[in-house]
Amino acid sequence: MTTAAAWDLTALVNAADPAAPRPERHLWLIRLTEWLRHGRDEPGADGDATPRPVLRLKHLLNMLERNPAPRERVVALLGRLWRESDVAALFADFGFTARRDLGGEIAERLRLRLLPATPDTDDLAALFGLLFPQAGDARWLAAIDATTLGRLAALFSAARAEGAADASAADWRTPLLRAMTWLVSSIRAASFTPTLRQRMSAELLVDQPFEQLVRRAEALADALLAGDVQRTAQEANLLRALLQRGREAADSVHAHLEAHGISVNILFELDQLRERTLRLEAVLDLLLSTAPAPLLQQLVVDLVTLSQQRRSLRALLGRQYSLLARKVAERHAETGEHYITRTAAEYRDMLRAALGGGAVIAGTTFAKFALMALGLAPFWGGFAAGLNYALSFVIVHLLHWTVATKQPAMTAPAMADKLAAVKGDGHDEAAIESFVDEVTHLVRSQIAGIAGNLAAVTPLVLLAQWLAWQAAGRPLVGAKDAAYVLHAITLLGPTALYAAFTGVLLFASSLVAGWVENWFVYHRLHSALAWHPAIVARLGAPRAARWAGWWRANISGLAANVSLGLMLGVVPVVLAFLGLPIEVRHVTLSTGQLAAAASTLGWDTLQQPAFWWCAAGLAVTGVLNLGVSFGLALAVALRSRGIAGLDRRRIVGAIFRRLRQAPRSFVLPPR
Repeated sequence: MTTAAAWDLTALVNAADPAAPRPERHLWLIRLTEWLRHGRDEPGADGDATPRPVLRLKHLLNMLERNPAPRERVVALLGRLWRESDVAALFADFGFTARRDLGGEIAERLRLRLLPATPDTDDLAALFGLLFPQAGDARWLAAIDATTLGRLAALFSAARAEGAADASAADWRTPLLRAMTWLVSSIRAASFTPTLRQRMSAELLVDQPFEQLVRRAEALADALLAGDVQRTAQEANLLRALLQRGREAADSVHAHLEAHGISVNILFELDQLRERTLRLEAVLDLLLSTAPAPLLQQLVVDLVTLSQQRRSLRALLGRQYSLLARKVAERHAETGEHYITRTAAEYRDMLRAALGGGAVIAGTTFAKFALMALGLAPFWGGFAAGLNYALSFVIVHLLHWTVATKQPAMTAPAMADKLAAVKGDGHDEAAIESFVDEVTHLVRSQIAGIAGNLAAVTPLVLLAQWLAWQAAGRPLVGAKDAAYVLHAITLLGPTALYAAFTGVLLFASSLVAGWVENWFVYHRLHSALAWHPAIVARLGAPRAARWAGWWRANISGLAANVSLGLMLGVVPVVLAFLGLPIEVRHVTLSTGQLAAAASTLGWDTLQQPAFWWCAAGLAVTGVLNLGVSFGLALAVALRSRGIAGLDRRRIVGAIFRRLRQAPRSFVLPPR
């Protein structure tokens, strides 16, 4: 058989066979919609482009109205579709997954994208995706005018009456009433699951809105079928009020999640519950309307749009993880405030904390060289290096010192809080200036952090090398390792790429920290540590409370530091095994290594171009470590708050204006 594009309308209509097996009948319908889509849009009488499928649909209706025999075959074929297909499933089930978790929906979308569907089905929801698979289908369906819509409704009305056993079978409301029953049952069942029921506001559940849904839906169906207009309106209002109260109760779950930790599966279940209530509202509008054709058209358009969205994993994950990202951002916003200096006193505190962090990193530098001298296998060498980094970062954290490169991923969410007031309406200059103030505070804090780290690590490494020379007659770092450092961190090599990759790892550690803290809060481990009988019996109530408070205060920092250290050591080894030879470049660690190399090779090294290329590499490493990690963290923070379409040129322009007018504010604190 030739393709649908090559068929003319006569051949297509003549191929309609109501006595054919089900897959052939459904295949004919699929070819019909392909024929409607074939060709380009044409200009209409008003000069606008009329969708070509609408023009072809009019041509099809004209032909069927002029030719009774083909019309009878098409009507009979559509009649069998009406009688033998599960029409209610299209309105009740399409767009929802049978499983109530995010993993089930991901698997379903992968199946829709990767596996072909069969037309041999009695589920109209499954057939729907084959009939309208293209993104433009919603557009031309919405463009069908009222006259054409009426002619199309008359054709389907004749199809419903074709071979109907009784009036109920031909009633267009029958599948909608069945869909209403199914939707009510699904909404009620979802609301009774422990994950949602236990998190809903008790005040909003006092009048039992979900328990009443079934009774009110049955009463509405009875009144509608009995033709009692007044009672139908009354029951419909009651059902809508219950749905509104149910949505309010479901929305109250978000407040619980904000306080007690986020679960993406709960978020997905909430989204499904809310979407089902909205679908039920649309079905009610259709059932109660005196002119249902336009409402049915809009519902079909919405279903076609949903069909396209259901093939998008990106849309699903972006929607479901946005609230989780927001909670992570909010938790880090609280932490990030400690890394932003606004006064001279805070600036001095940051310098002191950075000096302490640099002192620890100086010891980390020599520990790394010692581990390299052991000649461990690649994986174990990387794992040992990761433990070295993790231990150092944890010591810095516990002593309340700082490593500058860890700041950006923590401070970006705090910056996003300032952007929340930027509306893009031209009346938000104060909000933009507040954001620019925060930018100056952050840049100044980063400069203080880097300066303090480098001011400590360089002289301490040189001092340790000098003491080794004096005590043992040789440096702690051998000449071979020193020469390797000059070769490795030079700007002439892939240092910039490695530094950017390290920025990604810095950002990833902030995600790990947020996830672990959310997991800690969601599972109420703070309360468990404080009140578990065995823990209280062993430690005593006061110590258990202090221990629980310590973990609550430090869980995010520990997760960030341990994950970052292990990633810096292990990830390059794993990537090398996969054939991706990439390394990490951390500005403070690299500075300590360069100081150690120079002191081993002698002061003549300062006169060599290789040394200054390494110094330039350190400058680029610092910029990329900070810039990449901060940029990624800020992007997630902005997305988590739904901030999009901002006038970025206004914001960037305001930053450069401040840089021209007050460059000192980016380097030194206010006097």
